Amino acid sequence: MMEWIQLFIGFFIANILGYGGGPASIPLMYEEVVTHQGWLTDPEFSNMLALANALPGPIATKIAAFVGYGVSGWVGMTSALLATIVPSAAALILLLKLLQKYRSSPVVKGMTLLVQPVIAIMMFTLTWQMGRSSIVSIGALQALGIAAVAFWAMNIRKIHPALVILAAFAYGGLVLARFM
Repeated sequence: MMEWIQLFIGFFIANILGYGGGPASIPLMYEEVVTHQGWLTDPEFSNMLALANALPGPIATKIAAFVGYGVSGWVGMTSALLATIVPSAAALILLLKLLQKYRSSPVVKGMTLLVQPVIAIMMFTLTWQMGRSSIVSIGALQALGIAAVAFWAMNIRKIHPALVILAAFAYGGLVLARFM
């Protein structure tokens, strides 16, 4: 019974502090899910994040549902989802009322500009941690090869990122099947 409470608290904190939605709260969720609670390992979180990015809809709710269900079944999934949705919904209602009132305030515009570098640093840190775990698990040459092919596919060939992620999953499955 305590697991669903831990799920609620962990996802609530990550989402209440994650200004900007899913991408901003991913590093906070990573910290809670992998580092603090140990519900997932680095590679499991990386795989789950890649799959969540490939699926439609908000990423934070997909992460919450996956982790919550894995930790404590349907009750855990519901708890994690509520903790993910309630802060955003409550903040949205309050902030929309404030924004309507202070829309042209230079203070509001300045706060928004100051938060953007923090989000960028948090995303860089998460990318660094996930890249390091990829290099450890599959090797530097293979990790750089996958990154180069993904860059080429998305930026040169203009292939949708979801298809690139699916191709990487297929490649990982083939490599894994070869070693089994």
